[in-house]
Amino acid sequence: MNRRWPGVLAAVVAAIGVVTPVASAAPAQRAACPERPGVLRCLTTYTPGAARAFGPAGWGADDLASAYGLPASAGPDTVVGISIAFDAPNLEADLAVYRAQYGLPPCTTANGCFRKVNQQGAAAPVPAVNFGWALESTLDVSMVSAACPSCRILVVEGNSPGFADLAETADTAARLGAKVVSNSYGARESGTALAYASHYQHPGVTVVASSGDTGFTAANYPAVVASTIAVGGTSLARDPASPRGWAEAAWPHGGSGCSAYIAKPKWQRDTHCGKRTVADVSAAAEDIAIHYADADGWLPVGGTSASAPFIAGLIGRSGHAGAIGPADVYAKAGSFTDVTTGHNDPAGAGKKCGGDYLCVAGPGYDAPTGVGVPNGLAGF
Repeated sequence: MNRRWPGVLAAVVAAIGVVTPVASAAPAQRAACPERPGVLRCLTTYTPGAARAFGPAGWGADDLASAYGLPASAGPDTVVGISIAFDAPNLEADLAVYRAQYGLPPCTTANGCFRKVNQQGAAAPVPAVNFGWALESTLDVSMVSAACPSCRILVVEGNSPGFADLAETADTAARLGAKVVSNSYGARESGTALAYASHYQHPGVTVVASSGDTGFTAANYPAVVASTIAVGGTSLARDPASPRGWAEAAWPHGGSGCSAYIAKPKWQRDTHCGKRTVADVSAAAEDIAIHYADADGWLPVGGTSASAPFIAGLIGRSGHAGAIGPADVYAKAGSFTDVTTGHNDPAGAGKKCGGDYLCVAGPGYDAPTGVGVPNGLAGF
């Protein structure tokens, strides 16, 4: 049986606008990295069997460039680091397909744009292979590419998703020259997790992390670290009637939370959380197109694992990587497009936080979407 047919059916249904569930609906989204105690997990979701060989399904680099008003001119060659667990053996090949599809310049080992190392910074030995984490790596490099086609990409692969191993990957990325480091993984904040917080703080390096994919809940680490730009998620849609041509709402699964440990930063002024609030800024985290050979082709994926590396790429493209942190995002809040609709309480439509800004989007700052989504590079 051709395993691509469920994905084709889903794409056709989406294209003609049919929204009524049917008995033969495609399988539900699943987490690429299921939660396990004592380790971090990647924050990507996908639908098994939804891949297809004949072209992208979901928002591509051109859609994202349009939605966020990205400049046509090439940017700087900032090094963007990807902190990740396990090896993705087809990563460079999948990236080549993605970039060719959207007319982006090649980014290869041969031309010096792409580099992949282990957690010590060496080319070998590489860690073990893991399907879910390799999917995550593929999403990360694709989103950096969409945001900053001129940036160089440094992927640092950890031996495991343990706190110590991933902390070392972040350190190695900074040591090898990354000016912005993206971390598309997380765990509930805890004393154990926060013991490694210093590894996400490097002078002259901007650190970005996903806010989580389980809605309004305990704050996600390392996004909750005060020096980290925490990135939430949105659902993106075309809106021909609006001047922008696009509309966004809070993604129902995007993470937000109020820290139980980290003091309120002076640059964060929301009033219903006495400590650090997550998130700071947001971007599309649903129905993102990537090429993943291990799933038989083009696959639509989701997660704040898409929005975090996209924001990291924009920071790299701005030319200010390493010089900005979360405080600067809040100082330039007016340069972002405010997201005022949606919530991240799928079961209760905002009941989990009593309709409060901690889980319901509204005018101004809210926890699911932060200060808003990018409007070009003005906020960075």
